[in-house]
Amino acid sequence: MLIAAQRALRPDGSIGPYWLRTAGELITQSGAGPAPQVPDLQLADDQLLSPGFIDVHCHGGGGANFSAGPEAARTAIATHRAHGTTTLLASLVTDTVAALGAQIEQLRPLTDSGELAGIHLEGPWLSREYHGAHDPQLLQSPKTEDLAFLLQTGTLRMVTLAPELPGGIEAVGKLRAAGAVAALGHTAASYEQTRQALQAGAAAATHLFNAMRRFDHRAPGPVPALLEHPEAFLELIADGVHLHPAVLRSTFTQAPGRALLVSDAMAAAGAGDGHYRLGQLEVQVSGGTARILEEDGTLGPVAGSTLTLQHAVQHAVQQAGVPLEQALAAVTLNPARMLGEPSIGHLGAGARADVVVLSAGLEVTAVLHGGSPVAHAGH
Repeated sequence: MLIAAQRALRPDGSIGPYWLRTAGELITQSGAGPAPQVPDLQLADDQLLSPGFIDVHCHGGGGANFSAGPEAARTAIATHRAHGTTTLLASLVTDTVAALGAQIEQLRPLTDSGELAGIHLEGPWLSREYHGAHDPQLLQSPKTEDLAFLLQTGTLRMVTLAPELPGGIEAVGKLRAAGAVAALGHTAASYEQTRQALQAGAAAATHLFNAMRRFDHRAPGPVPALLEHPEAFLELIADGVHLHPAVLRSTFTQAPGRALLVSDAMAAAGAGDGHYRLGQLEVQVSGGTARILEEDGTLGPVAGSTLTLQHAVQHAVQQAGVPLEQALAAVTLNPARMLGEPSIGHLGAGARADVVVLSAGLEVTAVLHGGSPVAHAGH
């Protein structure tokens, strides 16, 4: 198939005229400017062609959580894929090490087949002070034997941890040596401890600003250390709840090539309000906002989001004023770079044919995953 568009996110990060040819699962040819012949599909002038979206922090969707096994995982994958996310890491919340190992093994058929790009562990090596939507009774410091046990599964692509915990810096080094991304989050780390972790090989921040020690002019904490590090990728949740639009816009201004939009979605993404579970905790979703349901019936901390990356891009551009090319790069080019995956995140020749068509209002109207059409809202 030969596809052409007046507006496309090109491999150099610019938006302009572009064409590509697909064959099977791959993009075989591509180039800037007009197509070399009459295309099979010519997008309207107000439509936009983008690489498939990449979500490196997602717990579920469509009413299902990744921790519930392969069938639930496939439901979540299908929900997000219909909204343009063609590459997903399955994020697992804090549990016992044995339980996490069992969950990883349950998802192995999906990681082996490529339906999932790997596993992201968010916990159990997190700060109790900043536990957020994680059961504080299950949080612990990283132990060499536990880390080795989970790494031997061969499917871990990213691990979120608090580097100030005993053994935290050593765990960062072991993750880097194993080829996994060490992400700093749910942390009370000081500025100095954060810099030490970055020097040891930490490569990302999990939902920057959220669930981490706040900035103070005398004790700056992790945020400025992460912002000023030239190679640290920065997750941002663009749902209008987790971050003020000015904070979102400012972060893109400071680190445009390192910003990642993530969903941090739980089961309610694409499923509506109601009662859900996130790990061991009960969650109430109301008005699209997920909060922990406390034992006394009151609503506690925010528990992830109900986002898809389509809606994250819309919010970043339309509400926070992030430039369109930067917002799209944050769900394509940038996460592909963080994962070290040259075959996704761009529309160049040799890439997997993961393609998204967006309307003028940034609604996803068509999706190709590996060259095959994905059903979306009747399209």
